[in-house]
Amino acid sequence: MLALKEWSIICKALEDGNQTILLRKGGILEYKKGFEIRQKSFLLFPTLEHQAEEYLQSKYLQTYDLLLRGNKSQDIQNKTNTLWVLARIEAIQEFHDHEMLPVLEKYHIWNEKYVNMRMNYNPKKPMNALLLRVYKLPQPISIDVNPEWAGCKSWIDIDIAEKYGNQFGSVPKMFDQSEPVIKDKEFQRIFENFMEIWN
Repeated sequence: MLALKEWSIICKALEDGNQTILLRKGGILEYKKGFEIRQKSFLLFPTLEHQAEEYLQSKYLQTYDLLLRGNKSQDIQNKTNTLWVLARIEAIQEFHDHEMLPVLEKYHIWNEKYVNMRMNYNPKKPMNALLLRVYKLPQPISIDVNPEWAGCKSWIDIDIAEKYGNQFGSVPKMFDQSEPVIKDKEFQRIFENFMEIWN
């Protein structure tokens, strides 16, 4: 199954309902093509790569410190990782205009410095704003980390069947077994507000 690599603190914010969009341009290994949507439903793979306190809005710094101390996302010593979030892309918008960044600020926990830095990276490529509906898995998935997954790449292919068999089944079954982080009515309001931004 495909998983999208993302900072551990962002995965936590998505899990807690404090973030609903991802802003993506693609990593260094994707510089030429830019970010590509390989699948609309996927697991989130929390990573410590490039994660930095200086790129977060100030109100989330305490959560960042607690996450680093508990480090439930990744055990560097044992080379294992725990996945606990499933996501579905509900809307995608591409944009080049820096003026959109402040409008999107309430949908994520990155600070102005970081989003501007990402916007300026590979300037010919558009920024992708992905509105996600996030689900918490009924139980976390613990996997061994493959060294080939390291580096600036967005998507990785993980095999959960080897360890868990048919316990999770197909992707639709995973969604059926998982609880949405944001309830239907509230998410519908977020969706409508997000879509209004682009009109």
